[in-house]
Amino acid sequence: MMKGSSANPLASENPDGEAIEWELRPGGMLVQKRDDGVGSPGPMIRVRVSHGSYHHEVSVPAQATFGELKRVLSQETGLEPQEQRILFRGKEKDNDECLHMAGVKDMAKVVLLEDPASKELKLEQMRRDQGITKACEAIAVVRAEVSKLAEKVSALESAVREGKKVADKEFVVLTELLMVQLLKLDSIEAEGEAKVQRRIEVRRVQNFVETLDTLKARNANPFSNSSKTVAVTTQWETFENGLGSLSAPRPMSSSTNITTDWEHFD
Repeated sequence: MMKGSSANPLASENPDGEAIEWELRPGGMLVQKRDDGVGSPGPMIRVRVSHGSYHHEVSVPAQATFGELKRVLSQETGLEPQEQRILFRGKEKDNDECLHMAGVKDMAKVVLLEDPASKELKLEQMRRDQGITKACEAIAVVRAEVSKLAEKVSALESAVREGKKVADKEFVVLTELLMVQLLKLDSIEAEGEAKVQRRIEVRRVQNFVETLDTLKARNANPFSNSSKTVAVTTQWETFENGLGSLSAPRPMSSSTNITTDWEHFD
């Protein structure tokens, strides 16, 4: 009985006409036979890479895959492997395809392209980041204007608390100026961090408007919110003599007798 061999060498040729030997592994997988032993990376080759106006030269094992080449190129170009497309002799190569099987030799040239979908995502993210930056700048301008108006609100608040009479026109004008800033904030298209900043500034303006409304009411009636206000109520306390009661007191009895009998003097 013949004992089966664990390897079954086969012969074929690569695109350059060079002979390639294959062997059958115990698991049934047909792989290229390695002369330097299983797991050996083999000889190194240099690959020239054209990436737009940039040119790179990297060293990889001769039997590496295009996927492994992409991982090396990610360190050179900043592109993630999934963002890369590699063309050799005008054809795009799959990640699991071996360099030597495709005919890539030392100093061979490949073309690196950025995946269109990935490039579009980057451009979209760039536009989004630019939009956020622009929105933040616009919000900062409004914030500066609101801060100036906040000083005037503070001045009016101090005057009202001191009991000074303030013209109603000052409250109206300042409120209108704050509403203008509120409209500016509403017109700003914001996303992400800019949206958060806009929400905070909107609430800030609203708080100032509410403060002005309160100050205006207090200015019209200085005692409305004063801690020294005297409360007037119709709930009077009833005393024994009837004073302070809402109803008139009962007539008090008198010990003096009134008579029409007159006394005559000399």
